[in-house]
This record gives sequence, C-alpha cells and structure tokens, in this order.
Amino acid sequence: MKILVFLQGTLIMHKSAVGKTREEIIEQVKAQSESVRDFGSYVPISNAVEKLKGWATQGAEIFYLSALTEDKKVRGDEIVGKEGLMVDQEILDKYGFPKGEIYHRRKGESYAQIAEKIVPDVLIEDDCESIGGEKEMTVTFIKPEIKRRIKSIVIKEFGGIDHLPNDTNELLKLYL
Repeated sequence: MKILVFLQGTLIMHKSAVGKTREEIIEQVKAQSESVRDFGSYVPISNAVEKLKGWATQGAEIFYLSALTEDKKVRGDEIVGKEGLMVDQEILDKYGFPKGEIYHRRKGESYAQIAEKIVPDVLIEDDCESIGGEKEMTVTFIKPEIKRRIKSIVIKEFGGIDHLPNDTNELLKLYL
C-alpha cells in the first residue's frame, strides 16, 4: 500500500502553534506570524509520527508531499530555494518519522501532477482552510480517471491524523 501524505498543516506545523486552538493557528498562518516561515523549527502535529510508524510497520510505503519549493512562480510563502528544500528531511529525521521520499513541486508542476505520478492507494491532506480551502487541495485537480483509483482522506488543517484508523486495512475500508 502506498500512502501519500501532505506535510505542512497535515503532519507538521510551525512551533508557535503548539498549545493553540485550530482557529488560533489558522489566524497565525493568515497573518504570516514569524514562526510560520521558520520551516526549520516545525514540529509534528499530535501523534503523527506514531501513526505513520504504525502504518509503515504494516508494510505501507509512505510518501511525503511538501509545500516548499524552489520555484519562484508559486506563492511567496513557500519559496525556500534549492538548499531550503532539505529542511523537510531534517524535520522528518529529527522527530523520527518513517523513511519515505519527499516530493517538492518543480517549476510548472502541481501537487496533482505529483500525485498522478505516484498514484497512491491513499492520499491524506488537510482542507487548506488557511490558504483558500478546496481550490488549493491536491485531490481537487487530479484527473478523474486517476482520482478513482485513490482513496482521498481530507482532514481539518492542523487537526492531526490521530483519529484515523491504526490498521491500514481499516483505513482503506473506511474511506471507500
């Protein structure tokens, strides 16, 4: 089983979000508070590491999708340059996330195009509330013929994945 999961807002968040409500965190993002752009200090949301480790021990192959890019043509808050892209791996390593390839958009590439290349069994992403909602979500733009093959799970931004089933078979059944 292949699981593609979004990083920022789904698995990790800026450090000043710790202890805040979802609503307060979303306001921090909209206001672009200082730690929102301090990508190197991001922290896991709730028990994301443990949840993913559990799925990985059941044989799931984890792929990560990042908002960070070196492409100057996308939203300014995501541009970190080529060297900055390594920050995602550093955060995953620091907190012990399961091994998995991290995908960053290249110039002219969309999140949907990345998902279409991977064709995961499960795509987990947040609802992008702080940046525009559904029109920013990966699943919205995946070609219909490929979308039919992917179980899409949309969670509340900064809500974490703790509530998702521990058993990967249940994860697939629950979201058929």
